[in-house]
Amino acid sequence: MNQIPCWVLLISFFLLLHTTKSGREGEVKAALLNFLEKLSNSNSPPDPIWGWNQSSDPCKDHWKGITCDGRNLSVKKIILEGLNFSGILDASALCNVQSLAVSLSVLSLYDNNISGENLDQIGNCRQLARFNINRNRFSGSLPNSLSSLSNLKTLDISNNNFSGNLPDLTRISGLIDFLVQNNQITGLIPNFDFSNLMHFNVSYNYLSGPIPFEAHRFPVSSFIGNPELCGDPLPNKCPSLPSESQEPEPKKSKGISIGQILMFSGYFLIGVVLLLLISLKICNKDKKKEEKVAAVDDSVRKPSVMTSSEYKEGVMSKSEISAASADQSGLVSSSLIVLTSPEANGLRFEDLLKAPAELLGKGKNSSVYKVICEELGMTVAVKRIRDWAISNNDFKERMLRLDQVRHTNILPPLAFYCSKQEKLLVYEYHQNGSLFRLLHGTQMGQAFGWSIRLGIAASIADALAFMHHELRDDGLAHGNLKLSNILLNKNMEPCISEYGLMVADNLDQPSLAIVNSQQMTEQTGSSFKSDIYGLGVVLLELLTGKLVQNSGLDLARWVLSVVREEWTVEVFDRTLIREGASEERMVNLLQVAVKCVNRSPEARPSINQVALMINTIHEDEERFIVSEA
Repeated sequence: MNQIPCWVLLISFFLLLHTTKSGREGEVKAALLNFLEKLSNSNSPPDPIWGWNQSSDPCKDHWKGITCDGRNLSVKKIILEGLNFSGILDASALCNVQSLAVSLSVLSLYDNNISGENLDQIGNCRQLARFNINRNRFSGSLPNSLSSLSNLKTLDISNNNFSGNLPDLTRISGLIDFLVQNNQITGLIPNFDFSNLMHFNVSYNYLSGPIPFEAHRFPVSSFIGNPELCGDPLPNKCPSLPSESQEPEPKKSKGISIGQILMFSGYFLIGVVLLLLISLKICNKDKKKEEKVAAVDDSVRKPSVMTSSEYKEGVMSKSEISAASADQSGLVSSSLIVLTSPEANGLRFEDLLKAPAELLGKGKNSSVYKVICEELGMTVAVKRIRDWAISNNDFKERMLRLDQVRHTNILPPLAFYCSKQEKLLVYEYHQNGSLFRLLHGTQMGQAFGWSIRLGIAASIADALAFMHHELRDDGLAHGNLKLSNILLNKNMEPCISEYGLMVADNLDQPSLAIVNSQQMTEQTGSSFKSDIYGLGVVLLELLTGKLVQNSGLDLARWVLSVVREEWTVEVFDRTLIREGASEERMVNLLQVAVKCVNRSPEARPSINQVALMINTIHEDEERFIVSEA
């Protein structure tokens, strides 16, 4: 038998590989073109700029919305958002093509006008980690095949017309985002694996029944708009189920005789009588003691400088002022200590007590009031702190030291007052509110684009760098840096308030609960590193537009998980994307933020390094703006 030469076998093998590869590439290209044709609801070819055509390659020629792996061999992401497509998503066009189904990890068609077809085939795209069809016109039931997507991290089908029950997704243990608000979904909330979920929203549907216990950590806004839904955190409680309240009783009655019931009743009545007798004896014994200390109690209560109710009403009488000044043992000074600020010249403690006051925010141990001193023609913000474990002398020394260190972007106290029961701090009132209100939408009509956010970040970093340098020997860091503690002056420039108080308190919103818990685990010597962490979370909020909440949402952990999945662009605030902000500079700032929120304080950069990195990015942005002008 004639032997076939080795070189012939090798050539045949390579030809076979090339043919297989070419066939696979052609199959993927044809599937993508078919997918786009149905999506656009048009037989006309797409815009040539997009690159979608038979003569080009989706990966090598960088088709619009297509992202491939590092070697440009397989399609990883299809992101076609806000392009006004009005056709249909045919899931079979993508997920029934084997070479495409095994590589596709992201499919995002957010903010179009498309409907669905063959959605049950989406389960064949087993590698899909992010599926976003928010703000379209999909309808019908959700396919049960979604439960086959074991790698799914984000499912966003909100703002459509889906109906029917939610599919069972309990097998998807790594689900992070589940957003189905504003649909017509009915039935019960399934028992998800809530342990990993960071975003969960089923509001404004037709869901019914109790909210699973594990989901109670999410806010009310995640569940509102479902009239028949009940249980925490909603105010309407679930009624007792018949199976729980009625069925057990007959079973018990069969096993217990009437005689036993009477016997137990007798024991119960005897126990009640004994308890009443003991209570009467104790009350009689304590009555005399209460009469003796009644006068003492009254005298203790009188010197209270201000109660919340008194300050809400905004008026205190002169007799109350004199009573407050009479607590000689508890006061460093019976009058307001005005610092070197010329704005507060002539301000007296009596002026604050008599002036109308509006409660701006209240936390566990403190309150903030807007106080209008009409006689002096000035408006101030007064922070009242209760039960702070610091001596009056230490507090006074701290305030005097902080008054010596001034920076344009640090809001200094104008005056202070301290007693045994509480501390008062007087600040200049900023009518433009806080960075929290500007970012999270409670201050309407304010433009807050990328350049402004970057400039604010640079100013905050510079201010912190200055304060850390000046006050490091004193051990005075900010201690509670968060968006609601960053105010905006009349020029919309940031002013960091409450520097050096280190009272971890959420007066405005729970915008930095994670920072507070992080700070509690660190020693006082690491408080400067805690400020770095706080600044990192502020940067993340500026970049993502998302809110850190007390229960559930750990913004730093969510961002890190998304970055690990190579979805870096997906973390950014959509308003910045629509604005056309520089993706490169946003990614650079994101990298700075990620370094700042490192769980190891020692691994975080110094504030000088952070300020240098942010200012470099800011200078690049300013050069770009000048070149475009």
